[in-house]
Amino acid sequence: MTQRTRLVSYYALALVGTLTLFTLAYDYGMSAFEHRPQPLYQSLEVVVQTFTTVGYGENAPWTTPVMNVLVIGMQVSSLVLIFAALPVFVVPLLEDALATSPPRAIDSLDDHVIICNYTPRGEALIAELDPEAIGYVIVEPDRERATDLYEAGYTVIHGNPESTETLRNAGIDTATAVVADASDEANASIVLAARDATDDIRVFTLVEEATLAEYHQYAGADQVFSPRQLLGQRLVTQARTAISTPLEDVIDLDEDFSIVELSVESDSEVAGQTLADSEIGERTGASMIGAWFNGEFVSPLSSETVLDEGTRLLVLGRDAQLHQLEQLTRSTVQHHRRGRVLIAGFGEVGEAVGDTLTAAGVPWTALDTADTPSVDIACDVTNPEALRDADIEEARTVILALGNDTEAVFATLIVRELNPDVEIIARANETANVRKLYQAGADSVLALASVSGRMIASELLDEQDGAPSDEQFEVVRANAPKLVGRTLAGAEVRAKTGVTVITVERGGDVITGITPSFTVQADDELIIVGTDAEIHQFTQSFG
Repeated sequence: MTQRTRLVSYYALALVGTLTLFTLAYDYGMSAFEHRPQPLYQSLEVVVQTFTTVGYGENAPWTTPVMNVLVIGMQVSSLVLIFAALPVFVVPLLEDALATSPPRAIDSLDDHVIICNYTPRGEALIAELDPEAIGYVIVEPDRERATDLYEAGYTVIHGNPESTETLRNAGIDTATAVVADASDEANASIVLAARDATDDIRVFTLVEEATLAEYHQYAGADQVFSPRQLLGQRLVTQARTAISTPLEDVIDLDEDFSIVELSVESDSEVAGQTLADSEIGERTGASMIGAWFNGEFVSPLSSETVLDEGTRLLVLGRDAQLHQLEQLTRSTVQHHRRGRVLIAGFGEVGEAVGDTLTAAGVPWTALDTADTPSVDIACDVTNPEALRDADIEEARTVILALGNDTEAVFATLIVRELNPDVEIIARANETANVRKLYQAGADSVLALASVSGRMIASELLDEQDGAPSDEQFEVVRANAPKLVGRTLAGAEVRAKTGVTVITVERGGDVITGITPSFTVQADDELIIVGTDAEIHQFTQSFG
């Protein structure tokens, strides 16, 4: 029952009850005080005349004070009921008349993506599609939500995504893909509806229960994504100090140069210093591209930038320079620690973390409140004593795979207090809580919606590696014919697009130390860093 239906029901009960009460009282009063007995239906008629303000008929006037007070009471009650009817009947009718209605069909779209049901994952997917100028249509069954999305500027239609007719209204005949992100059961139905509409389209689904993936494939899904398993695998990739070499290349420039990411660790030589005081560029010869601070990527870096512990630097240099920089940013204390990883929370995400760590040959310990055979230590991970019993002081990395963001934030605070040097990788169920986890002390945070959205986008865009990026930037090669003969400062590259040119390949040589006065020549290949949207803007402006 909707709120409006409840209000109408309450109003009807109040009206009937009030009319009945006053009819009985009036009928009794006319007999007992006015000595003018009459049939009950005539008493009801007078009460209705009073409530509808059309008059009182032959009964007026009344000679006794009691009856006059009763009539005044009826008059006041009628006014109350009239005013009460405004929000129940009149206002909703006006709202319906003036409200914006979401469309039920869309026209003039080609090669777009149909997203069935609006979710945070769909929002993340849209954020990936927009920079690539790929259109989309959201099919939202909830009319109120569809209206809100429509008024917010989204391309949306209102309808049942399990209906073939609705999918045709969303332009499935000219679409490039359908993404089903409703319930596990509804997604299978959406796949069948899409296949009924056309066979010539890719259909992707998401499942909460990984065991149901095969049924989506039976229905005809081209690919099924399990967000929790995917997140577990991605959480492990963030634990670089635990299972991977710190100098893993992001992009190869030639035999000598690489772009890598390094974390400033506690007790390292440069921790707590400004970029200028540390002189890491002068001492190593490496170029500082940018850095993450509480999950935000900043580029370029100011000389007054403080290299706090947990700062993640993106740097460019030769292997020897990068190895030297690694020594300056790494804590000597952590070199002597065991590589054991604590997995806090051993649900589906935690199990995926454990499987990935096992495949990498990394020892781990599972902590969870549930005492199951797969859990090594049954405890509350927000209990400091329980974490001490799990040897938190000796852990190299803690991966928080908890299903509740509030618990994850609290656990992060406790873990950071018990072991200031430990690497904390955290799962965020809600994107809005990512910043809180960074503020609590996490070194890296992955949002479930962002990882899922990026993975689907990778498939839609046919990216070769198919790896979802949790970062807020990309490093890419770009040609810029509209920049030829101009300086970076003169063209206002950074001001107009937000990207940073970090190096240039010219005639087989790599040019580093790019300054605003650098002049672009014909056939120069620029290596730039920025967000998807910034890189798209750069391509549009100078490509």
